[in-house]
Amino acid sequence: MKDKIHPNYDTATVKCACGNTYETRSTQKEIKVEICSSCHGFFTGKQKLVDSAGRVEKFQKKYAKVKK
Repeated sequence: MKDKIHPNYDTATVKCACGNTYETRSTQKEIKVEICSSCHGFFTGKQKLVDSAGRVEKFQKKYAKVKK
């Protein structure tokens, strides 16, 4: 392997939009994310359905017969 061609792999700080921060390792010093495991609906149990032009209702109507 060639010397001095790989980036440094150091400690990085991950900052979420919700204010949560934690440390990991990366080639970048700071990583900014919009959603982390502290605020994501899947992990918190508070899932939100973001409806865009009635797509959720359309999906529920389409597959309502399958549930029965």
